[in-house]
Amino acid sequence: MKQKLTSKIRDKPDYLKSRKMTMPQMRAFSVHLLTASGSFLAFLSLIAASEKQWAAMWAWLGMALVVDAIDGPIARRLDVKYVLPTWSGETLDNIIDYVTYVLIPAFALYQSVLIGPILSFLSAAVIMVTSAVYYADTNMKSEENFFKGFPVVWNVLVFTVFIVQPAEWVAFAVVLISAILSFMPIYFVHPMRVRRLRPLTLAIGFIWALLSLISIFYYHMTAAPYPVRIGLIASGLYIYCIGAVLQFFPNIGQETAFNTDQ
Repeated sequence: MKQKLTSKIRDKPDYLKSRKMTMPQMRAFSVHLLTASGSFLAFLSLIAASEKQWAAMWAWLGMALVVDAIDGPIARRLDVKYVLPTWSGETLDNIIDYVTYVLIPAFALYQSVLIGPILSFLSAAVIMVTSAVYYADTNMKSEENFFKGFPVVWNVLVFTVFIVQPAEWVAFAVVLISAILSFMPIYFVHPMRVRRLRPLTLAIGFIWALLSLISIFYYHMTAAPYPVRIGLIASGLYIYCIGAVLQFFPNIGQETAFNTDQ
């Protein structure tokens, strides 16, 4: 027994040496830490939502959205999946996304009573349950990186409801239709990864983001003027619908698809 224990102690330095992280592994792990930082941004956003500080809440969620937009390209560039094969960036990303894309927007809708107490509560319930089921789908993307079904980006949709402030039943209908579309074979665009019309999609996405920043930091989530609301609706509708358009008209944008790098 004593000899066995001595042998284990003697072999431990060699084991630790073999477990030493390489520089590529350290860089890869730092990407996971970047992704995980979205959880703290979500926490700050949740605090702001509980205090009904809507501008602060959406600002923190916006920062989380930026992190979510940049960590994927960085991870692919550093081959994180192959450098650290036992750490799943996809699982980590899904955990953060469910909180920032689903839970907090649902809570904000409920907490704000923006579309009335009953419809706000029902909307939150629909968002939470359908999104949880959606994340269980392992086949949510097409070969061209379109999302199959509405990709539960409730942060974008609920934010638009906050700014536009449509009639209660209109907002509830949009939530209900989007939840149903989560399970329909209708394509939705991934602005960064779908090649077809990517320059146009990114440009319109930039317009939406700019108008969102104006709504948060200049108007502080109060009633924005009609040009801002119309711009948000128009750019949002493009991003919402362009995937289905490209699905049913596959020849649109094919020239850019073959001339643009993934």
